[in-house]
Amino acid sequence: MNSHQTYSDVVAAFRTALEAALGAATDHIEADGQIHRFKTERDKRGQRSGWYVLYLDRVPAGAFGDWKTGLTESWSKVDRNRLTASQQAEIQRHLREQRAESVRQRQELQGAAAEKVRKLWEWAKPADPMHPYLQAKQMPPMQLRQHGDALLVPLTDGHRMVNLQRIFPDGSKRFYPGGRVSGCWSPIEGEKGPIYICEGWATGATINKLTGHLVVCAMNAGNLTHVAKAMRERYPDWYLVIAGDNDRFTDGNPGKAAAIDAARAVGGEWKIPDFPEGEKGTDYNDRYLLELEGKL
Repeated sequence: MNSHQTYSDVVAAFRTALEAALGAATDHIEADGQIHRFKTERDKRGQRSGWYVLYLDRVPAGAFGDWKTGLTESWSKVDRNRLTASQQAEIQRHLREQRAESVRQRQELQGAAAEKVRKLWEWAKPADPMHPYLQAKQMPPMQLRQHGDALLVPLTDGHRMVNLQRIFPDGSKRFYPGGRVSGCWSPIEGEKGPIYICEGWATGATINKLTGHLVVCAMNAGNLTHVAKAMRERYPDWYLVIAGDNDRFTDGNPGKAAAIDAARAVGGEWKIPDFPEGEKGTDYNDRYLLELEGKL
């Protein structure tokens, strides 16, 4: 780079691209050709799913992404159409190397997290039926365990436990930092046919309690399609029902939209709970609680 001003311009332009794609950027950007992690606007406390790499060779360029959503984008300060063939090849080489390194680091973090959560699961005791969250949801502990005051919800990739969701007495939820979530699920055992796929554990426990069928909890709306595809691969002949949340108070009703997308992806059926006018609630556990209160 020829001057501090040029360096600042490159970093500022890169930051703008980061913020446009991820909604946030780290306070300090290092242009050292190494992968750096940072907290995105979707991350909760202790999470850093954003990553970037920026290098200042003859052509300043870089890449960034979000390990949680799978987003990956490349960036260059110079219009690619104005670059020579050798310059474009150099950029592509850098990006291939850094993307491969990003995948390696992510897998390493996920592997370390999986080992830690399996040990935590072994140490944990069966969940207390009187845990405030279970009492609030009027659900039995089922397969859950408890460590301290946190309920532990196991997540699997179909082969082994890879993460845990911790649910605290106030209802707040956190995944284990660095652990895999996308494409993973928490199963609640039952009869196969149909298989229900939903978002949160309490919703899944409710469906299982009412139907007796196998339920897999995707943990969030964005994971519904990933889990639905995994279930279709594992159970090609079973009927799949996507039991989405009715996010009727949110623009676009993302819970319903995600359920429809997942059902279309696997040739399944989608459903969402309905509620009387004036009553709160978005998921099947909310509806179940209204039934217990005699409001339905």
